[in-house]
Amino acid sequence: MKILYLHQYFNTPSMIGSTRSYEMGKRWVEAGHEVHVITSDKRESEKNDQNWVTTIEDGVNVHWLPVPYSNYMSYSQRIKAFFKFAFSSGKKAIEIGGDVIFATSTPLTIALPAIKAKKKLNIPMVFEVRDLWPEAPIQMGALKSPLSKIVARKLERHAYKNSEHIIALTPGMKNGVVSSGYPSNRVTVIPNASDLNLFSPNIDGSETRKRLGLRDRFTLSYFGTMGPANGLNYVLSAAKELVSKNIEDIVFVLHGDGKQRPELEARAKNEGLTNVVFSNPMPEKTAVAELAAASNVCMTIYDNLPVLYTCSPNKMFDSFAAGRPVLTNMPGWLESLAVDEKTGVFTNPNNPIELAEKAIWMRNNPEELRKFAKNARELAETRFARETLSLQLLDVLTSICNQA
Repeated sequence: MKILYLHQYFNTPSMIGSTRSYEMGKRWVEAGHEVHVITSDKRESEKNDQNWVTTIEDGVNVHWLPVPYSNYMSYSQRIKAFFKFAFSSGKKAIEIGGDVIFATSTPLTIALPAIKAKKKLNIPMVFEVRDLWPEAPIQMGALKSPLSKIVARKLERHAYKNSEHIIALTPGMKNGVVSSGYPSNRVTVIPNASDLNLFSPNIDGSETRKRLGLRDRFTLSYFGTMGPANGLNYVLSAAKELVSKNIEDIVFVLHGDGKQRPELEARAKNEGLTNVVFSNPMPEKTAVAELAAASNVCMTIYDNLPVLYTCSPNKMFDSFAAGRPVLTNMPGWLESLAVDEKTGVFTNPNNPIELAEKAIWMRNNPEELRKFAKNARELAETRFARETLSLQLLDVLTSICNQA
């Protein structure tokens, strides 16, 4: 089977960001299939080169189109990047050809080239929903005008209508797709996976603790994007509560980059939050694994928006793989993975004081944390292993291809 895999923001292991598409594609190649990823090169280039470049990444044919993008761009600049890629990638997909198209969002505009290629090549299309667009940017206030909301919702329905099957990353995302009128029996939930090879309970995090100056303090870490959706002022407010209580042996580590990082660093400095440590992102994936190993608890934090309750963040599944207790402020599925599966704790997203209290409780209950850690690794191995989930997705593609 020849799979056309459209993903605007594909990453290899040497790049910062999610590698779900790389991991899936690599395993499909190992299973005997031909995989072509059509993606963008996000880096700024002085040459302003607009030509496609093809590389082979562990057997996966990756076709890159230079379309600069960063978390610091304005929303209008991001929209331009989305449509620029959409315009060119449809032509590329038609040129390459295939037996099935697998298009993954975000952005939702990835549906445009996928549908164009689907109709021209007369092959089936499977669409993957990684975020509920346009509901996410609408709730976050990024899409404000009535016209833009109407156009975005029409694009969402157009994407679903032209898909033979849809992959949703969480039960909440599936509910969102089905609520639009799409048949429930044509939606399969396949979440993000745990990296059982990179993350491990056996990694030594002592050098990272030393580098960050954590000493023997109880450490809760966050690794990922620092943007509006991540709501990390919530963590700083909890840190401020601990300072007011003169608690000095608990520290929060924020690792990553994003639009709000300068604002967060300025607030921490202005308020004297010496119990907040900022760690810079690194291309080497091992740095994140070592940070998880250096932490007593790994946090999955978001802003309190209902649409974000449906998310499937890599950071949580990698925390499971690291065998670390988790703390999340997201009601719903993530809360269930922490509380019902006994891998960690949930804290009210509207109450940073509760986060401070939960941090104190976790520090004071090492035996409970050991149980959480054991359960976390077991959950990663039994439900979220990449090998298992990649084969589930491949089964869907194969079935859709055979029905065409």
